[in-house]
Amino acid sequence: MYTQLEQRGMPEPPVNVSTLRKMKQEGEPIACLTAYDASYAALVDAARTDLVLVGDSLGMVIQGHDTTVPVTVDDIVYHSRAVARGLRRAFLVADMPFMSYTETGQALDNAVRIMQEGGAMMVKLEGGDDQVEIVEHLARHDIPVCAHLGLKPQSVHKIGGFKVQGREPDQAQQMVTSAQRLQDAGADVVLLECVPNEVGKKITAALQVPVIGIGAGPDVDGQILVLYDILDITQGRTPRFVRNFQEEHTSPLEAVKAYVQAVKDRSYPAAEHCFS
Repeated sequence: MYTQLEQRGMPEPPVNVSTLRKMKQEGEPIACLTAYDASYAALVDAARTDLVLVGDSLGMVIQGHDTTVPVTVDDIVYHSRAVARGLRRAFLVADMPFMSYTETGQALDNAVRIMQEGGAMMVKLEGGDDQVEIVEHLARHDIPVCAHLGLKPQSVHKIGGFKVQGREPDQAQQMVTSAQRLQDAGADVVLLECVPNEVGKKITAALQVPVIGIGAGPDVDGQILVLYDILDITQGRTPRFVRNFQEEHTSPLEAVKAYVQAVKDRSYPAAEHCFS
């Protein structure tokens, strides 16, 4: 009944926001992966992944859409609830889907659903300065928030495809400023997607909260990839930042363990996975 009391007897307590901040402070890389169901959640948890994201990438890898745009709050709640059942140690974050946080009231209602019904411990939303008010409102209600900068898949139709962001000096500086504003508004984690190494390095140095990268270079506080990509399930072309960990291992568990170890010892990402 009293899960929190039971967890005190675990060999290692579950990861929480304080754990992630301590890892940043001590320079320990944070290993993160996506998951969408209980079985894979148990697998990534057993591999000692620190953070698990129920990403709206499920629209592409689970539902077969071309983008994340069709994913709904109901979809996220369903998959987050399943993933939560498979985790013991890892920290669970879930995406706020496209158009589910256009104003403060809507954002709060949907975040509450994702946490209460979906079992998430933190919500993630895309956007820069335009999301500062939303982040402030959620943080004021004690909802942990992960901000998402760089390539924003929910905006793919607006930006004209999946493109590296922050190559122009002005754009890079704006991203640093936005990251600081989001942190000051109450964001507990910042995720950077598809940005040059130097941008990832600058933002990580500028923030006190952990910075998780996907195609953001080796100098961020942690790395995240789509589970289906590292297990060689995804068919066709994969992004430059993806590394296939399955090809050298005989089981998915060993492949995920290898990914976690590669993040921890900083052998991933290598130069071929990065953008300049």
